[in-house]
Amino acid sequence: MPGRLFLTAPLSGAAGEVGLPPPSADDHGRDDIRPGEALWLVTSDGWRQMRWGLIPQGRRNARGRPVMETLVNARSETVFDKTAFEGVRRAALPVTGWYEWTGHARRKTRWTISDSGGGWLWFACVWDVWSAPGGTEVAQFATVTCAPNEDVAPVHDRMGVLLEPAGLSDWLNGDVATARTKMVLWPAGRLAVAKSPES
Repeated sequence: MPGRLFLTAPLSGAAGEVGLPPPSADDHGRDDIRPGEALWLVTSDGWRQMRWGLIPQGRRNARGRPVMETLVNARSETVFDKTAFEGVRRAALPVTGWYEWTGHARRKTRWTISDSGGGWLWFACVWDVWSAPGGTEVAQFATVTCAPNEDVAPVHDRMGVLLEPAGLSDWLNGDVATARTKMVLWPAGRLAVAKSPES
């Protein structure tokens, strides 16, 4: 759903897909990116480096209680309705793939999921800025998830919402109704799912 990512190609390639200059620093060559780490995302203002995982600020759940946990993923079905995500902005995260696991503890199989044509995957994300103790401000994000397509369903019951580069501006800058139209399931065959040799 994704819980671990990989980035094995220079971000200049992703930048070229959406007509932007590359970010000020490249961080490809990362084959096991976990929540809490920093990544480059595209926002309505261009590239911004952010930490993966939203720490809620003054947000409350449906029972009116403060949301305490760090939110790594946001469900597409409720991301625009839950108070936990009130006021967040939208971003897109380019990666070359992500991992899922099947099986039981100590006997798990790791799967790599990537674009079947070898291209970039653009995850829909939401983000904001957390004011840490001492006044430090930290840009932070969560990936938006949906039900899996036919490629991913055998290994997980959720996957990240994937955006087409041509629709990126609508996701970043459109109103909520327009953004909802971009959260569509990818057709079967667009993703390659393979057993990882390191599983």
